[in-house]
Amino acid sequence: MFAIPAADLARAQELHRLLHHHAHQYYVLDAPEIPDAEYDRLFSELQALEATYPELATPDSPTQRVGGRVLDGFTPVRHAVPMLSIRTETDTEASGAQNFDARVRRELGLTEADPPVGYVAELKFDGLATNLRYEQGVLVQAATRGDGELGEDVTQNIRTIGQIPLKLPADAPPVLEVRGEVYMRRDDFEAMNERQREKGEKTFVNPRNAAAGAVRQLDPAIAAQRPLSFFAYGLGEITPAEQGGPDFQTHYELLQTLKSWGFPVAVQVQRAFGATELIAYHQAIGSQRDQFPFDIDGVVYKVDSLALQRQLGFVTREPRWAVAHKYPAQEQLTTVQGIDVQVGRTGKLTPVARLAPVFVGGVTVTNATLHNLFELRRKKVRVGDMVIVRRAGDVIPEIVGLARLGATGIEPAAAGDEPQVRDEVVSRHPYVPNFRMPRQCPVCGSAVVREKGEVNHRCTGGLFCAAQRKEAILHFAQRRAMDIEGLGDKLVDQLVDAQVIHTLPDLYRLGLTALASLDRMAEKSAQNVLDALQASKQTTLPRFLFGLGLRHVGEATAKDLARHFGRLDAIMDATEEQLLEVNDVGPVVAKSIRTFFEQPHNREVVEQLRACGIAWPEGEPAPRAQLPLAGKTFVLTGTLPVLSREEAKELLEAAGAKVAGSVSKKTDYVVAGAEAGSKLEKAQALGVAVLDEDGLRRLLAGTAE
Repeated sequence: MFAIPAADLARAQELHRLLHHHAHQYYVLDAPEIPDAEYDRLFSELQALEATYPELATPDSPTQRVGGRVLDGFTPVRHAVPMLSIRTETDTEASGAQNFDARVRRELGLTEADPPVGYVAELKFDGLATNLRYEQGVLVQAATRGDGELGEDVTQNIRTIGQIPLKLPADAPPVLEVRGEVYMRRDDFEAMNERQREKGEKTFVNPRNAAAGAVRQLDPAIAAQRPLSFFAYGLGEITPAEQGGPDFQTHYELLQTLKSWGFPVAVQVQRAFGATELIAYHQAIGSQRDQFPFDIDGVVYKVDSLALQRQLGFVTREPRWAVAHKYPAQEQLTTVQGIDVQVGRTGKLTPVARLAPVFVGGVTVTNATLHNLFELRRKKVRVGDMVIVRRAGDVIPEIVGLARLGATGIEPAAAGDEPQVRDEVVSRHPYVPNFRMPRQCPVCGSAVVREKGEVNHRCTGGLFCAAQRKEAILHFAQRRAMDIEGLGDKLVDQLVDAQVIHTLPDLYRLGLTALASLDRMAEKSAQNVLDALQASKQTTLPRFLFGLGLRHVGEATAKDLARHFGRLDAIMDATEEQLLEVNDVGPVVAKSIRTFFEQPHNREVVEQLRACGIAWPEGEPAPRAQLPLAGKTFVLTGTLPVLSREEAKELLEAAGAKVAGSVSKKTDYVVAGAEAGSKLEKAQALGVAVLDEDGLRRLLAGTAE
């Protein structure tokens, strides 16, 4: 036996340390600090060293265990059948499938003359492996993988997942352990993170960690608020066939039976014969990967015959009859070269990192979102930093967090580290100050504001800002505002992209020739749009106010403003104190209105719209408190004989009433028409006065006297 060179021994020890650390971050803390691809690289390096020097493959080596340990606070669960991981084929090309098929055929003693081996090809989900135990058809326990032998009891949290059956049909065996993946859909993940950002709370790194964090949440009530899903893909312990259990012959048959018992099984599961069909599956799924509503990082090949699986058996920590064939990583390392600001369609300012180009998730990424100033500061990102970038599906690439490159591999950035004092390997750039949001919009120069309690900065130049042009026009043209029929998304896109219109008044300067020359716009259609624009010039003050798109000013507030002040000029010139006198207008809304009309370009757009012929009847101020039905709450239900519900609502609001959507003890009147339903029943149960249309008209006539 040859002595292990000191350098190789030291490197193996360092790899032990790094891999144990990152496995702890990933499996236990659900807070990975390096991309999966980097972890796989370090793992493969250690495997290569151990292949050269078998003495290095000690029982505590990361290669000899699955990873993870039981968290404090969860009851340990010993798995009846170990939950072992499967071999990973990191070669993302066709040879990955060819290598696996060649190994299987060699282990089975097959020659070229023998027929191809039958496989089942499945998706490799990016979630949390879970074992569900059923006894007499009832879910009695759910456990995480843990270290493969010992997991964590997460039964109460798993019960909150609607896809997981709590009771099985009568033909299920007395004892059944179903294994699968708890995951989070991308759209659910993005919506949840957006809610976290709006509240200024911590966001999750990726769907996998969000799902893992939910499953391992000590409070089931909190876990129930996280949108989790589940796919089944295998079995643990099961009543044997000789004792009345099912006698499965193939893995494919097993999966179809699980589906019949009510478990979700991915529709992409497919039988394949030989390496050629495995390659075709890998390529087909790879081309569809971004279209799936959930994350995958590869596919899994399993020998279909359960008898052949038993014949092939296991080697150390993984079965010989299965392999995971990966795709290009969706997380990679790169460097921040600069931080810019983008202005969205609604005026939100988003800091965006300019990156050294990096290939991630199948594309070259040069920009990544940092969401908002508070998220950027939480992640401590500065120009020159090495960061982890994630891209999954159609989700905009984002920076997951910082990474530090030490002399021996990727290491986490310590909690209190500042860029200028980090490892010399990444601190060759000079000190860079913290990023600050601009005070003026980088697109139009309007003031940038952040309202109290909000995390997002916004441009105040809604009617003027080029970045918000399309959104402003669509809002202005909608049915509840100026009601310009025919002016939809596609037409607005063409008009703005062709620079035919720049501001709202340009709509009313459109000519037939300019419109008819656009793609898929015939002369008749163009004339219809021009007619709709002409008709929209006669409107009401509330509709016009709502159409301007003032932040926090919806239809109801627009009506209150118009009623209270009577004239647009009075609203434009009102102080915050005067605005606060309007019903339901608080400090945030008052400041938003004042800020909007303080912008000279917004006032200019309003004056130009008036000059184009837009007009409305203006009246005398009528503060709600002075109106006859002020303080009264009405609910409308059913179909009235003559009045539409919208007409009835406008009449009531004009008299100072509030129209609510549901009946409560605070409701004063319910106006009921034909086919009134539960609202009428609730009103009668609470003793709320009920009116028909005639009764409503008499009430309104009486208040008008």
